[in-house]
Amino acid sequence: MPELEGRVALITGASRGIGNAIAKRFAAEGASVVACASRLGAHGDLPGTLEETVEQIEAAGGRAAAVACDLSNPGERETLVARAGECFGDIDILVNNAARGDFALPSQASTGVRNAMYDLNVNVPVELLQQALPGMRRQGQGWCLNISSRTAEQGEPPYPDSKIAAHVIGPYGATKAALNRYTQALAHELAEESIYVNALAPSYIVLTSVSEQVQEIARRRPDMVEPAEMMAEAALILCSGSHVGEVVYSRNLLHASGRPLRSLDGTRVIGDAFTLGELPDV
Repeated sequence: MPELEGRVALITGASRGIGNAIAKRFAAEGASVVACASRLGAHGDLPGTLEETVEQIEAAGGRAAAVACDLSNPGERETLVARAGECFGDIDILVNNAARGDFALPSQASTGVRNAMYDLNVNVPVELLQQALPGMRRQGQGWCLNISSRTAEQGEPPYPDSKIAAHVIGPYGATKAALNRYTQALAHELAEESIYVNALAPSYIVLTSVSEQVQEIARRRPDMVEPAEMMAEAALILCSGSHVGEVVYSRNLLHASGRPLRSLDGTRVIGDAFTLGELPDV
């Protein structure tokens, strides 16, 4: 039986990248997926839309719906879980993937920049879980996965390529560090109710079609990137088991579980935690 059969998953930031990959992997395992992003249709020149995510899932035989929500708007986000619940019923699984990254030297990051990042990267995941909790409690179980980042930890010198690049990621990383700590607090509060809260970060840069810079890194340093399938498979582990307060990296989790790396449709083994085969073209 598919691992997520009968469950309903709400995934933010699902129009492209990691969110899109998780949405497709969860749908392949039987979940009804509510894909959320800030808008329907295209976002500037960025590839991927909510409609395309839903179409991709349905074309593969899954169930999905799109719900647009500007998470930076408190008035919009306060009804998101209720609107998502109108699609397939109470939310069993919440994946907080949407995030904001503004890059500035820590000594120069303005109050406005810091507040905007903290709001979307910390307040929103907590608020959405608070909205989802009544439904999870009615069903006697639930899963919440917060997507974190390696930037939550300070890198050690000597810094690669650009010292400036290593520093300007700091304010963003600080919000992810806060998210990690809040994740652990929520996890231990809610574990007795069979509501499992965890955080997951990519071990390396996730290879997606969004960034030409990432594609260039992949060409020059394939050891520094991982396919989106890695995050999707690790997310499936954390949203189908009983992990409590894990703050983990994708490859480490896959390696510890002994689980193979599968394609997003779940039909093929494409590698393991360390043997990825050919990275996909993007």
